[in-house]
Amino acid sequence: MKLDRIDIKILYELQKNGRITNVELAELVNLSPSPCLMRVKKLQSEGYIDGYSAQINVGKLGQTLTVFTEITLKNHRQIDFARFLAAIEKVDQVIECHLVSGGYDYLLKFVTAGINDYQTIMERLTDMDVGIDKYFSFVVLKSPIVKAHMPLTSLFRV
Repeated sequence: MKLDRIDIKILYELQKNGRITNVELAELVNLSPSPCLMRVKKLQSEGYIDGYSAQINVGKLGQTLTVFTEITLKNHRQIDFARFLAAIEKVDQVIECHLVSGGYDYLLKFVTAGINDYQTIMERLTDMDVGIDKYFSFVVLKSPIVKAHMPLTSLFRV
């Protein structure tokens, strides 16, 4: 399926507000409701839309700690990366994991109940011997800008 500018606009609007009505969405993308709904269903069936979820204001639930962690592995064989990822996938507090280029191998984002919770997780991971050579932790003090949507209309000008 080749996307056109209307498809990109639909995806852009849906990622900003997944609960928007079809009529409202149709207005925003300059379509009538029926063709708009057909396009949304096609985008879903083609896998462009993985699903819908709620964005939770974690701060309302209680105090949390966000930590970015740079991790360097001891070895760089495929089996070493697979073993590390298998362990990390089981850690619920890891909400992002990126294989990166540069001075370390992975950048992880943790959200934990606090510094003790984070340290317990890291001690458990190092004790499990999943290939971690070293890690550096960066505690987030404040997040003045966090966007939940991608700049689709800027990335894919069609």
